[in-house]
Amino acid sequence: MSHKKLQVQTTCPYCGVGCGVDISVDEKDIAPVAGMKSHPANFGRLCVKGSALHDTLDQTDRLLHPTMNGQAADWDTALNLVADKIRQVVSTHGPEAVAFYGSGQLLTEDYYVANKLMKGFIGSANMDTNSRLCMASAVASYKRSIGSDTVPGCYEDLEQADLLVITGSNAAWAHPILFQRMAAAKKARPGMKVVVVDPRKTATCDIADLHLPIKPGSDTTLFNALLTYLHQQNALDTHFIEQCSENIDEALVAASKAAQDFSDLAAITDVNQQDLETFFAWFRDTPKTVTFYSQGVNQSIDGTDKANSIINLHLATGRIGKPGACPFSITGQPNAMGGREVGGLANQLAAHMDFSPADRDRVRRFWQSPRIAEKPGLKAVDLFNEVKNGKIKFLWIMSTNPLVSMPDADDVKEAMKHCELVVVSDCMANTDTTAAAHVLLPAASWGEKNGTVTNSERRISRQRGFLPPPGEARPDWWIITQVARRLGYEEAFPYEHPAEIFDEHARLSAFENNGTRDFDLSGLTNMSREQYDALAPMQWPVNDAFPAGRPRFYDDGYFYTRSGKAKFIPVVAKSPTSSATGLTMNTGRVRDHWHTMTRTAKAPVLARHIAEPYADFHPEDAMRLGVRDKKLVRLWSERGEIIVRAQVRSDLAQRKGEIFVPMHWTNRYASKARMGALINKDNDPVSGQPALKMTDVNAAVFSTEWEGFLLTSKDLGHLDTDYWVYNVTDTGHMYEISGQNDPVEFIRSVRNQFESDHWVMFSDPTNLHYRLCLIERDQLKAVLFIHKDYDFSGRQWLIDIFGQEELSIHDRRAILAGRPLGKVEDKGAIVCSCFQVGENTIQKAIAGGCTGADELGAELKCGTNCGSCIPELKSLIAKYQPAEAVE
Repeated sequence: MSHKKLQVQTTCPYCGVGCGVDISVDEKDIAPVAGMKSHPANFGRLCVKGSALHDTLDQTDRLLHPTMNGQAADWDTALNLVADKIRQVVSTHGPEAVAFYGSGQLLTEDYYVANKLMKGFIGSANMDTNSRLCMASAVASYKRSIGSDTVPGCYEDLEQADLLVITGSNAAWAHPILFQRMAAAKKARPGMKVVVVDPRKTATCDIADLHLPIKPGSDTTLFNALLTYLHQQNALDTHFIEQCSENIDEALVAASKAAQDFSDLAAITDVNQQDLETFFAWFRDTPKTVTFYSQGVNQSIDGTDKANSIINLHLATGRIGKPGACPFSITGQPNAMGGREVGGLANQLAAHMDFSPADRDRVRRFWQSPRIAEKPGLKAVDLFNEVKNGKIKFLWIMSTNPLVSMPDADDVKEAMKHCELVVVSDCMANTDTTAAAHVLLPAASWGEKNGTVTNSERRISRQRGFLPPPGEARPDWWIITQVARRLGYEEAFPYEHPAEIFDEHARLSAFENNGTRDFDLSGLTNMSREQYDALAPMQWPVNDAFPAGRPRFYDDGYFYTRSGKAKFIPVVAKSPTSSATGLTMNTGRVRDHWHTMTRTAKAPVLARHIAEPYADFHPEDAMRLGVRDKKLVRLWSERGEIIVRAQVRSDLAQRKGEIFVPMHWTNRYASKARMGALINKDNDPVSGQPALKMTDVNAAVFSTEWEGFLLTSKDLGHLDTDYWVYNVTDTGHMYEISGQNDPVEFIRSVRNQFESDHWVMFSDPTNLHYRLCLIERDQLKAVLFIHKDYDFSGRQWLIDIFGQEELSIHDRRAILAGRPLGKVEDKGAIVCSCFQVGENTIQKAIAGGCTGADELGAELKCGTNCGSCIPELKSLIAKYQPAEAVE
């Protein structure tokens, strides 16, 4: 009997690239996802995270029913409580005592309804979003300079550029598909130059002709000095400047203060002078230049100025609105751009309108709202500060985890204790933030949601549901709509389908527009349900002038400022500050995980590349502090502490005096690794974006008496020891463990979590060596290995045994021996997640004659799917290539 297959085209829920995804679903199963070949963002490619989406769709940790104070509740009771509390707070304390905090994980339709309810009907602008943490400085800089929050270019510009400047972005790991497009362009046109500006030598440097490892905080100095150099070299586009811009003289005066000469600039940035001269000359001589930037620029106390110093360069040389030439801010989340379109930030109204009297009046009339917010609301850091101060009495957090992602995260946790009612709508039940809430509302997740998202090149794509929401989970727009109706706004919130919301969103963008505002979807109004369902990916604006969308803005020389001209912003570079502790922490992403891991941690394949939180150290810092590679280290500031695994970078990829710590691990997945707990609340005065990239920390060895690992058939949650990290495997659950406590007590705490006493144990207390296994009905249920100082890296053989229906005598002997018996291949650390190719296997292939990534791919398949591992493959070739091959 054949099963009917459902073919669905949707959009990946991870980064801002916005890749198209093909899904095949039948009555029994979901086939592995594939890249959508017709989607203009990815043309069929998916990174390893996207390729593993089908592994994240189970109901593990899902929030399935509404709860109130930890007790199950029905929807009516929960929604009535939320509405009653909003009504009571507004009546008693005014609308400013209410706050929403959204997320780039929300679909545009969800965002639109939330923003409309908050700003147009509750009457406060206290709705902000986690996009404040990643894109607010880019937004502010675009608006200051070109008059609107409009990314000027498109992805094709990355391929058409003759000079690609990548700054503040490890695109190889954070935006892998765009990086692969860049790499392919570089391979096709070897004359194309790539410059990476980053304190760290990251995987992105794999395609770089030049890496400038600048001192953190010296970005603006670098770009201001470049502007001065271009002026001195008579390399400015005087025609463009005269016809299309204003304020150039003030910007040049401010820029001239950055550095006296190349020698001075080299001292400030801590970069080789010859490399600086080379970069400046390349920029001078290359009209087709794209500057590609992200969080390394935005997440700082002067992120807006940094971004404006980049935009100034492009305006001064007329490199904007042209093929292969633009300042390109890349977003971090799948719908950060969509959230900005509907006014998700506290300083915005909907459809790219602000709080001017004209905009407020226009939006109020369109919504026919009884009141509209009179002024911008509280931005993220200030919002949570006011929660703690007691000003915010009601807080609704939607689809995000601020107790991990916000700076000074422990203070945010404390703040939520001061709020009268905290509501969290989320698809996940077990997050740091849901644990601090009074009311939990189960939201639909990717695969169940239906709506639109907008990627980093302004391309609107459909996210289509192909699964029914489990339990009582509902779409976010439905939840918000139900609350709005209970507040008495039934007529303004009549929505029964996201198509109706999108239509209203499009009509507002067109309302009294006539080309005066950048965001215009007038060509997408009045679509039928069928047309909405079939909507193809399209770049806004979509209107009479651009019925098929517009790839580039400003090619006509018109900007959305009052004068119609772009405005140079005078930027005075801040001097990089020295660390008070001698150690500066930088933060970022790893290749195979996403945000706070609530989705990616479900996929075993994504845990194999990097299984533990870590800190990268320069060898001299490690020696000074007594830190050893692969051993635990404690990092702390006056706000909090974390315990992670040290990685001493022998390749000198880490600058001296600086460490790198990834952002992903939470209390769900590690004992103490929330790096946000160390970061202070410093933020950009213009954008309000927190300075998450630079924090002074202290470091010391974290000594433990023993270490080991635990494999089990069930999730044991938090463990009773100093250090643990949790991962799923193909056959069960795995913990990395270490402790200062008595190992016998820890063993007892683990055994107490199992009802059975069928444990087999080998112990050598003198050497702190313990091996235990629990076998029930000839199946392995738990394995615990502990030793004082032992290498536990090779354990795939044990993971495989967990999947067996019956243990053999051979397997039992191997477990007790603590090693596989007979010849078993040890792949080594996984490098290629797509095909599970490990370092040892790659090393053998290199010894056998493979001298390039293409050859390794032909022999082992590594690097031939998403391509994310290619930079690491090249590093391993350099590391292991025989000496005679190098000669």
